[in-house]
Amino acid sequence: MALPVSPRAARFLVLGVVFLCAACGLVYELELVALASYLIGDSVTQASVVLSTMVFAMGVGSLLAKRLRCRAAVGFGMLEAGLAAVGGSSALVLYASFAWFGGARYVLVAFSLAIGILIGAEIPLLMTLIQRIGRGPDPGEGDDASGDVADLFAADYVGALVGGLLFPFFLLPMLGQLTGALVTGAVNTAAGGSLVLWLFRRELTRRNRWLLIGVNVAVLTSLATATVLVDDFERAARRAVYGDRVRVAVQTDAQEIVITGSASGPMDFFLDGRLRVSSRDEYRYHEALVHPAMRGKHARVLILGGGDGMAAREVLRYPDVRSVTLVELDPGVVELARTDPALVALNGGVHQDPRLKVVNADAFGWLRSAPLGDPPYDVVVSDLPDPGITASTKLYSQEFYGLAADVLAPGGRMVVHAGPIAARPHVYWTVEATLRAAGLATRPYRATGRLSDFSAGPDRSSGNSRAPRDWGLVLAARSRPGLGIAPDAPHLRSLTVPLLLEGARSAEAMRVRGAVASTLVHPRYGQ
Repeated sequence: MALPVSPRAARFLVLGVVFLCAACGLVYELELVALASYLIGDSVTQASVVLSTMVFAMGVGSLLAKRLRCRAAVGFGMLEAGLAAVGGSSALVLYASFAWFGGARYVLVAFSLAIGILIGAEIPLLMTLIQRIGRGPDPGEGDDASGDVADLFAADYVGALVGGLLFPFFLLPMLGQLTGALVTGAVNTAAGGSLVLWLFRRELTRRNRWLLIGVNVAVLTSLATATVLVDDFERAARRAVYGDRVRVAVQTDAQEIVITGSASGPMDFFLDGRLRVSSRDEYRYHEALVHPAMRGKHARVLILGGGDGMAAREVLRYPDVRSVTLVELDPGVVELARTDPALVALNGGVHQDPRLKVVNADAFGWLRSAPLGDPPYDVVVSDLPDPGITASTKLYSQEFYGLAADVLAPGGRMVVHAGPIAARPHVYWTVEATLRAAGLATRPYRATGRLSDFSAGPDRSSGNSRAPRDWGLVLAARSRPGLGIAPDAPHLRSLTVPLLLEGARSAEAMRVRGAVASTLVHPRYGQ
């Protein structure tokens, strides 16, 4: 084969493109997993669907590539342009389908299949091209098929490693999910098109050369245009999901934070698309969460999660509370709770109270490293995301509750937010069984009267047309705790002892028999 460079240099260039294409392919896979986990929930399921579908599709692509081996150069060039177009636009289309049509599962599977087929067809074509190049001027060097396979797969695996590291440490934090996919597509088509149009140009007919140039220019132009317009698209999609009243939208290292409403009126607070606080009904949840646990000694209180400050607000309404430690993973939540006018008005400026100490840390890791000599806590409040969300599963494990029990004072009480009972009863009663397995006696109850109705995220993906209508809670202690309200409790807007007892009765009426404890190695939660 007549080449513009030596066979050794040509091989190096081909292996370099293999490296780049492998990195891009893995970025597409991780992009689909990350965005699907955010939009649909349950990251384990989404990763399983994407990866298993792609591996199957790669096998199909390898078989289909046999038809293109006789025209390997032009076939590879067109293949990379197609992969760049599909992979680069995948995040945009997936997000659009969720925002405007309310679902993304079928789109996720379709993109996994298409990207997998295109990735699977790469190696057979590249194998054909590299064998045509040969290894050098010595006779017989181009016939070392096993060496060619080893070189190709080595470049492919190293490229996948680099792509896998670039995605979480550079592309996602620096560019975001949408722009990151578009930039990856541009790199993909530029690498594949350049290799074919320059190194293998003598294999191309004039018609094929201009076809490849036209297709690559069209793909690059489309990706560049989408990159320029991506901010406008994201704002429009966000309005489609959250409505027209989006006031704050922040992407922290941990999650997306969105606040809707006005600075002085009703507001809703979302974390990764899930409604965490609504000014219309948050007091019903936080009063039911905090005050039953405050019936007894409560000088020292530990709050796990709750960076919005609402649970701390209820705790600090007791004048005899001496100290509150709040452990929150995301400093972005705490910063907004300190500075956003609507959140500050709602939490009463609680972050200015000198009795409150904020620790930015993962609750599991913080409990694990808590100094044994520190005074124990009279009350532990677990105000964490729903246990059905895979990222928070470890915070609802037997090991986590065992660590929490270790910092609990004799006679102390712990209260746990365990997700809605009516919508996800199995999840709720698994939390209750897990607390019992950790050596704690439990008192299940629920709070009703939820007024907010936002059905995005896992609420929508679980098959419910409406958001959950209740909050499931569990009060726990070393001996069976009584359910009531402290005599010195401040004035409460909604919570009464009869409502608490009714909440306990209605929770028991929905008990799921045979629920088994969840552990780190055997999580039992799901959507």
